[in-house]
Amino acid sequence: MTTRDLDVVLFGASGFVGRLTAAHLAAHAPAGTRIALAGRSRDRLAAVAADLGPVAADWPLLVADAADPASLRDLAESTRVVVSTVGPYLRHGLPLVEACARAGTHYADLTGEVLFVRRSIDAAQDAARESGARIVHSCGFDSVPSDLAVLLAHAWAQQNSAGPLGSATLEVLSARGGFSGGTVDSLRLQLDTARRDEQARRLVRDPYALSPDRAGEPDLGRQSDAFRPHRRAETGDWVAPFVMASYNTRVVRRSNALLGHAYGQRLRYAEVMAFSGRTAALQAAAVTGVLAGVTGLLAVDPLRPLVDRLLPSPGTGPSERTRRTGHFRLRLDARTESGRRTTVTVAAQGDPGYAATAVMLGESALALALDEGLPDRAGVLTPATGIGVPLAERLRRKGFTLQVT
Repeated sequence: MTTRDLDVVLFGASGFVGRLTAAHLAAHAPAGTRIALAGRSRDRLAAVAADLGPVAADWPLLVADAADPASLRDLAESTRVVVSTVGPYLRHGLPLVEACARAGTHYADLTGEVLFVRRSIDAAQDAARESGARIVHSCGFDSVPSDLAVLLAHAWAQQNSAGPLGSATLEVLSARGGFSGGTVDSLRLQLDTARRDEQARRLVRDPYALSPDRAGEPDLGRQSDAFRPHRRAETGDWVAPFVMASYNTRVVRRSNALLGHAYGQRLRYAEVMAFSGRTAALQAAAVTGVLAGVTGLLAVDPLRPLVDRLLPSPGTGPSERTRRTGHFRLRLDARTESGRRTTVTVAAQGDPGYAATAVMLGESALALALDEGLPDRAGVLTPATGIGVPLAERLRRKGFTLQVT
């Protein structure tokens, strides 16, 4: 790929998250990095470039459409890395993934959609392996913190001869931010697809939905997501379901499987929201109720117009103040089969799904384009298996906390 004209192409640059990612690249890409903006409208791309100032004045503007395979092929063949913010990925994403896999072009996105990633694996794994492409899904709040936290816990266990991990639970200690219309649209599409298609419904419920074919592998045991609030006897705190646990857990299990179950063949992994203090039980119950209520309302067709009026529409998102004042703090509690314990804290300032996500996606793209020492692996990958420790190091340099104790 050394002969490619470009290093990074940002597809969907005029969208809400696309603009944030473009701003991160403009501010933090090393001098000389060859970046282009891509999307359906040259005028909108030009407006994004103008907002970025002189640093983006010479960035090429590439017109491409998710519905036009020829334009996607040209896009993939022009660059070392394509970054896509064009969702819902289940509706729009697969042709670009396939184009990158065939062209040997690395790829990163922000998806949190189980059905899309499963289709990507089925359609592009072999071609990406053959061409050397790294197709790295979920390079934002879904699922970089989860995936890197378990990777770092595994590295600690190796360095300390502590043996394989037996259990790991990621706790959301605090998080503040907003959500966009694009996120709602993706959730709505996956719910609709699962309602219509029994196979899709079973896949969404499968805790190993994103893992390789398990035929011939040893029994990996049962896994389940938390659906009800409950009090933990060991700590006395209360936990509630985490909205993205049903996706992030699948990503971590895929990482483990792609690494030959190096984390631990019987690793039990879960994600929850944790609450402490006098109102912990009420907070846990409220979070569970809101999550169930929103999901339930989106699943009832007659109520869709009302829900659509209450939730943000595609192309919109949280305000600049919300993005700036947001934050997240997560803690992974990991224990080895021998009984040793470590914790990994992952935290950052900025709205998790937008300000912080733009950093994670931008740094993922730069790592794929520029960094040496990435894992020697191709195919449809995860942040841990496609980029790994170099991404953790990049995020630390950008002010993220990734601390193992």
